[in-house]
Amino acid sequence: MANHYKQEIIKNICYTELVYGRINKKLGLELSNQEIEALISTILQETDESEFQKIGKNIYISNHERNIRLTINSFTYRIITADKLSKRN
Repeated sequence: MANHYKQEIIKNICYTELVYGRINKKLGLELSNQEIEALISTILQETDESEFQKIGKNIYISNHERNIRLTINSFTYRIITADKLSKRN
């Protein structure tokens, strides 16, 4: 059964003040809040729905082209963090 998280997340994603700093730190970036939201939006749009995986209360979105994994709460659609994916050789 296909999941349909992608459109729900795109429509409902929200951010906390703390998450902007966390994303910059984890990804080694220095982006403004608006730039982070644009980056997250782009990642969500370009990532195939098959890379959206729900585990427990979170949805993990793995974008291998950008080497980034997003973690989103499946109940509130609040972004929790973004991590660099470990490179697979």
